[in-house]
Parts: sequence; structure tokens; C-alpha cells
Amino acid sequence: MKNLLKFISIFILFNSIFASLLSGEESFIPKPPSLNATNYILIDSVSGRVLAENGSDERIEPASITKVMTGFVAADQIAKGFVSLEDEVLISENCWRKGGSKMFIREGTRVLFSDLMKGMVIQSGNDASCAIAEHVAISEEGFVELMQLYVKELGMENTQFKNVSGWPDPEHYSSARDLALLTKNLIDRYPDHYNLYKEKYFTYNEIKQRNRNSLLWQDESVDGVKTGHTESAGYCLVSSGVRNDTRLIAVTLRSSTEKARLTDNRRLLDYGFRYFRTKRVLEAESVLISEQVWGGEVETVKLSSSEDLYLTLSPRDFPRVEPRIELNDYLQAPLNKGQVVGKVDLILDGDSLASIDLIAMEGVTPLGFFGRAWSNIKLLTYQFLMEE
Repeated sequence: MKNLLKFISIFILFNSIFASLLSGEESFIPKPPSLNATNYILIDSVSGRVLAENGSDERIEPASITKVMTGFVAADQIAKGFVSLEDEVLISENCWRKGGSKMFIREGTRVLFSDLMKGMVIQSGNDASCAIAEHVAISEEGFVELMQLYVKELGMENTQFKNVSGWPDPEHYSSARDLALLTKNLIDRYPDHYNLYKEKYFTYNEIKQRNRNSLLWQDESVDGVKTGHTESAGYCLVSSGVRNDTRLIAVTLRSSTEKARLTDNRRLLDYGFRYFRTKRVLEAESVLISEQVWGGEVETVKLSSSEDLYLTLSPRDFPRVEPRIELNDYLQAPLNKGQVVGKVDLILDGDSLASIDLIAMEGVTPLGFFGRAWSNIKLLTYQFLMEE
């Protein structure tokens, strides 16, 4: 019978997962705090759940937060083998003359690509950003074209870059949601590069400069990410940190002062860490249930979720999550290992939180002709009785 719905009480499994959490009372979570920033978003970095937002899709000048994308592109080009951290980069007059924040590289000198990456991330050097772009794509214009390809790949729907440093341009914009998405992908895909964002100081050319992200000194759980400021963009900040095995990303745009920028970000992070946790609730390759197989050389097959599944919830809500398993149909041999046979829905208060494929953990070989025929007769009888 197709779309056969089975409610299966596997709370023992879930109780073992959530034994360390609070008992199942209904959660009471206050609204997110009021911020000075006009546009913001707070997300969990693993599950991607949005915990707070306001004007998160509005197109806004990102200022030096642009350099997060510059670093992302450079890290990916390194991973693909097109450039290396050990490359010595010849500094052009164009990059040497860049205004704004500087790493203080000199025209005609050669600088390690690894130092340029540090100078861009830690010192927010516009000159370093330019040199990275010219080395990777011959010109800044060519690098911007690359940036736009990555924008499309990542699904950043409200982003367009016109330069690599965040220099003001009316056609250069992003959104709080897109910047959070970019940061999530940076953390997931290039953790070694992301480690630069927690460095507090970098010295080059005998000039020691401080990381502009003051949250690194105020909160030991924070390990990134990037500040930005221009007259038109206001004070902007993307931050990320980990507490209780939960990583959050906060983006605040258009704060009115540098102090307000830090306060806004800390209030968002504190709110998220206080009221939410992220836990793995389903584990790939872990037996979720064993189900009867018709016409196979074995009578049952072990089933599991197709991949790990994480949820971000109030700690009080985890014990109230109800798993619901739905098989596509009665299971009949042959079955292949990894074959999708249904899905698992996780339900809270009648709402579906997530759905994931249910797969066979092992292959099942069919019986011979007469064995399959007899099994089909038994299955038809069983279906008739079930429908009755």
C-alpha cells in the first residue's frame, strides 16, 4: 500500500540522544533584543536556522565585509591549485596607491601570498586585497568577475560586487542574509583560512596593526569575522562564535557608531546562545529501525537516515520532538544498500521541523522464483487484511 504511514515510538533512541537536556516543558523564548542596527540576522552555522532577523534581504553597502568574499575566492583558488600560499606576489603601483586601510606593502616588492591574506583579513588592507586579486585573476576587474560567479554558486540573491575591498560604489551591495550565508560556507569549506579571522595582531613592514574586530578581546567564544565602515554604509560587523557546541553567525548592518556595532552583535549572540542549542538528532549509518522485507533472503532490513541531521531549538523543546517514519511502500526484494525507501519527519507541536530520506543500510537479495511467488501471495493477503 503506497504512502503507508507508520507512527513509530522510537523515543528510547531520542531520549538517549537528549538525556543531557532539560525535561520536556514547553519553551518560552522572548523576542530578539532591540538593536541600533537597521538590518541584521542571526543564524545557526550548522543547521542554518534563522533565530532573529530584520530587513535581512535589503540591499546594503557591505563596506570592508566585502573582503570575506575576497578571502573566500582566494581560499577556493588555493584549494583548486591555481595559486599557493607560498607564491611571491609582485606588488603593482595600482595596489600600492590604494586608499583607505592598508597593510603598507610597497610597489615593486615581492610579498608572500600568505602574508597578503593575513594583511587583508587582520589589517583589512585594501592594498593587500588588490594584490590578491591581481595575482589570482591578473586584474581586479577579472577577480570581480570571479566573485560574481561565486555569488551565483552560493545563491546570494541580493549581492553584487564591483570591487574587492568594499570601496563605496552605488552598484556594490549585499544583504545581511547573503553575508551570513557566505560566512557559513567559509567556515564549513575553508576552516584553515577562517582561522585567520581570530588573529588579534599582524605585523608587516615593522608595522603592527590590531584586528578591527574588538569582540575578539571582549568575548573568548568569538573567533571572527569582519568589520566594515564607510560614511554611507555606517558601522557593520559579521561575527561568529561557539558556546555549548553551538556555532552562531551574527550580521549587523548600519549601526550608527562603532560602540553600537559591538553592542548590537554581542546582544544578538548572547540572545542566541542563551535560548538555543544545536544538536545532532539523526545520525547517518546509525540504525533507526528494522523493517520487514518481502521476498528476500532475509526477513528484515536495517534502515537509517541518509545523512546526519541537526536541529536548532530551545533545550526544553528537544524532548518534545516526535519522529514520524513514512515508507514509500511495503519493502520488497531486491533492495540495494543506500536505496531510498521512505522518509523521516521530525514534528514539534504538529509542525514539521525537518524531513530526511530513509535508506536501506544493506542490500537484500531476492528469493528464487517460487520463493518470490509465495512471498507475493503472503503480501497480498497481508495487504487485504490491513486494508480491512
